[in-house]
Amino acid sequence: MAGGRRARQETRREIEQFLSIGPVQVAELDLPGARGAEDRGTADTEGVELRPGPGGAPITSGSVFVLVRRAGRPVGTLLGQVPDGADPLAVLAGLARGLPPQAPPEPLPVPPSASVVVATRERAGRLARALDSLLAQDHPDFEIVVVDNAPVTEETRELVERKYGERVRYVCEPVPGLAIAHNRGLAAVHGRVVAFTDDDVLADPRWLTELTAPFAADPGLGCATGLILPARLRTPAQVLLESHGGFAKGFVPRTYDPARPPADEPLFPFTAGRFGSGANMAFRTSLLRAVGGFDPATGAGTRARGGDDLYGFVRVLAEGRRLRYTPSALVWHHHRETWRDLETQAYGYGAGLTAYLTAILVNRPALLPAFLARVPGGLAHARGLTAVRGPEAGAGTGAGAGAADGGDGVPGGGAGAGVPGGHDSRTHPWPRRLSRLQRRGMLYGPVGYLRARRALRTVGLEAR
Repeated sequence: MAGGRRARQETRREIEQFLSIGPVQVAELDLPGARGAEDRGTADTEGVELRPGPGGAPITSGSVFVLVRRAGRPVGTLLGQVPDGADPLAVLAGLARGLPPQAPPEPLPVPPSASVVVATRERAGRLARALDSLLAQDHPDFEIVVVDNAPVTEETRELVERKYGERVRYVCEPVPGLAIAHNRGLAAVHGRVVAFTDDDVLADPRWLTELTAPFAADPGLGCATGLILPARLRTPAQVLLESHGGFAKGFVPRTYDPARPPADEPLFPFTAGRFGSGANMAFRTSLLRAVGGFDPATGAGTRARGGDDLYGFVRVLAEGRRLRYTPSALVWHHHRETWRDLETQAYGYGAGLTAYLTAILVNRPALLPAFLARVPGGLAHARGLTAVRGPEAGAGTGAGAGAADGGDGVPGGGAGAGVPGGHDSRTHPWPRRLSRLQRRGMLYGPVGYLRARRALRTVGLEAR
């Protein structure tokens, strides 16, 4: 009883501290292509452009989360403070000088034909904004498929038919579950590469080209992921999540090759959250179909709560195909907004993590020896994921360290520390309540997955 009372009192204190977190502006700072004016001092801002993030107001004094671009290409983030009366452009351009130099990007090959699948459910307003950004892509040959998952109204169908006509295809999937919806989209597409994103993102105009072009350059590539940044940081929940890394994986491109396991990833390939997130991923269509798509007993909307994207990543790597992380493929994500949202997210991501591992072992039992060999390290990794992390001294003033995300949007240990241009600044402590919920979710995940498999049989579906 006393322990429960102490935990409740601690949670109340954490919520009070959480509610004191103030909003942060989101901005983009575009520097000239070659190092020049911005290196000569904060007063010289020739050729530097500052603009608010998606849908934001003009930048004023106060805290500002900044995506730094060079000639339009994302190269890093910083968290700056603009004093009252100061010129935001001059202040933030001066801070941007602290970002390390970046090698010029290699020319991209012509990307293959692509299909974009957006699964949605009763969020027509957000879906419209996402579709507007997708229709503005500079990719030369792509289609968009909206999968309406277990709808209770005709709102989504009416939106697509009324506003987007033949530019967007509408597909209805009556069985709830994100993986099930993605599989329905996978069956409907025509592109050689199929990309998946969410209805609560805004895609950068070059997102699809940057995400799919690597498939043309590397025949052995099975999957690509990209960068996810916050569209807004208006609520304490949004700021807290992003200050601990959010969904971002840094600004250094990386290829994961099962033939050459990375030395800095001892749990490879089972730390799938390191590779990217479901709001920004693409697969070679023929390969994803050949492995059976996503396991329908995983993902949001099922008893497993999540893990469908992580399952897809590991299935591709288990086939001997490579996975490419491409930070130039950028989407802006609308993070969840309330404390209760964070509680749901923490539990769901914990459950999704162990649910996807269960799915992998059930569907690919040949991977069991490799998994067992990684169990000791995996337990340490799980403790790191759910550790209580306080704010770091001096964080948030200039270029941050690398994003240290241990899962799909769940902050974790410092595996990404030192990655140039990350933003795992940890300006606020991570509440113990959320860590406890994530641990509970991890314990529940295997049970949730098995329950989800049983539920599928009642609707005539089988897990992959």
